[in-house]
Amino acid sequence: MIDTSYGLLKGKKGIVFGPLNTQSLGWHIAQACHREKAEIAISNVKVALRLGEIEELSKLCNGAPIILCDASSMDQLETAFKEVKNKLGKVDFIVHSIAMSRNIRKQLPYEDLNYDWFTKTLDVSALSLHKILSQALKSNSLNDRGSVVALTFIGAQRTFSDYSDMGDAKALLESISRSYGYRLAKRGIRVNTVSQSPTKTAAGSGIEGFDSLFDLADELSPLGNADAEECAQYVVTLLSDLTRKVTMQNLYHDGGFSSIGISDELLARLSKQSE
Repeated sequence: MIDTSYGLLKGKKGIVFGPLNTQSLGWHIAQACHREKAEIAISNVKVALRLGEIEELSKLCNGAPIILCDASSMDQLETAFKEVKNKLGKVDFIVHSIAMSRNIRKQLPYEDLNYDWFTKTLDVSALSLHKILSQALKSNSLNDRGSVVALTFIGAQRTFSDYSDMGDAKALLESISRSYGYRLAKRGIRVNTVSQSPTKTAAGSGIEGFDSLFDLADELSPLGNADAEECAQYVVTLLSDLTRKVTMQNLYHDGGFSSIGISDELLARLSKQSE
């Protein structure tokens, strides 16, 4: 873990939705925010206390409050933001690092999805961002000139067969980010998504063929895959005042994967295999 701090978030307060364990992007983002001098709260569903390591994360972040909340529930979000205001006051930033697909976990083909699960994928992985922001506004919990960042993947833009309904969910997530970004701009609040490299998180590793996708992206990306710690560093810059005029953007943090066609290394390997 990086020890250097630039104090980019000194004096700021925020909440990170979605940390579960040390593999989670949200975990690394929460630690990076703490390192950059922010005061934070961390949030996940109640079962995460049993299945994850968020109590340990709280300790690492100087006793950051743990807000137990299903971000797809408006009732729970209402209670959660009351708790956040009570413990932190109004926040300057919100991080959305939430994704779930039972269809992917059960390896159902895209042509034969369970639609109840599909609806849940959209609700948890995308609509939750809309609900979080709607409740933050209703409860007057988000300061002017704040920043909102949600984590996404290039599967929202390109087709990766095993990414299944999550690709649809991430496309919706990015659209919500743009729609809210426009509406919140009058308050100086920015809303962006970060399209991260394939990363070995608990959610990512559950995708069939993930290891092959990870290796392909790493080979194609001129700079190689970005890891979770590097993602956290990038997100911190978007939460800071250094990026106060960046909004409604889907920002690729993927070592150049999103812009490459094919690499010399992959061409050489394919040529060798065809010999």
